[in-house]
Amino acid sequence: MTVVIAGGTGFLGGALVPALRADGHRVRVLTRRPRHADDVAWNPERAPESWTDALDDADAVINLAGESIAGARWSEARKRAIRDSRVHATYALDYAMSNAARRPATVISASAVGFYGNRGDEVLTEASAPGDDFLADVCREWEGLAMRSATHSRVVLLRTGIVLGRGGGALPPMALPFRLFVGGPVGSGQQYMSWIHVDDWVAMVRWALATDAVSGAINLTAPAPVTNTEFAHTLGRALHRPSFMRTPAFAMRLVLGREMADALILGGQRVRPARAEAMGYAFKHGALESALRAVYD
Repeated sequence: MTVVIAGGTGFLGGALVPALRADGHRVRVLTRRPRHADDVAWNPERAPESWTDALDDADAVINLAGESIAGARWSEARKRAIRDSRVHATYALDYAMSNAARRPATVISASAVGFYGNRGDEVLTEASAPGDDFLADVCREWEGLAMRSATHSRVVLLRTGIVLGRGGGALPPMALPFRLFVGGPVGSGQQYMSWIHVDDWVAMVRWALATDAVSGAINLTAPAPVTNTEFAHTLGRALHRPSFMRTPAFAMRLVLGREMADALILGGQRVRPARAEAMGYAFKHGALESALRAVYD
């Protein structure tokens, strides 16, 4: 199978690309900074260029492109960049696929559990309604553009939680205070964190790619979301560090701003991978203790 991946050089793409190649797929990566033979230069914000030719024989297209939501404080300009990076990339891919010599059979598009907004301890599945904050609005628009491809392709929307891995993503900055012996819960500590080990994230994408019955939204989260307090204590044990230094909510809001702090740290989602469980997907790391030990042991 020929698979084209947009945004394939980041933390998640860097784990997915070699796994797909090990499965025997031919993988092309659309990237702003080509480094390897199968990398294709692209800029989705410009008029369609030569990169669109890379989609002519694609059997599947995977869109992971998008600015980090945690890369900088949320000014209005930063929020526009977060939204536009996702919208422009998804629109450009949809346009290129609609004009390709052969349309791909499968389109897999990134999304996030931010789709659900801050919902307290409500159990959320793929059938749950979207939230009404900034990230929920971005995810809803992002998914809506991706679903335009459903007229000619099977579309899968990856509502991803916090991905745990050593090489990047959210875990290294989360672990830093613990390494400095000042780690602990944040805010009330009662906000839920929906997480997944990077190995399970890769395996679920491979499963979605290979399983024709998978379409629409799927939650890429482990079946056991935990509170922030539970997460802090488990991370402390994995790192052999104390986990009692609570960071007050006002401190996070002072550093990040209220909107960003509430969306990313002080609020949360209690998400279950209902569709994957119903279809028989077996998690390698279903419990947080197992996932963190796999990262740090």
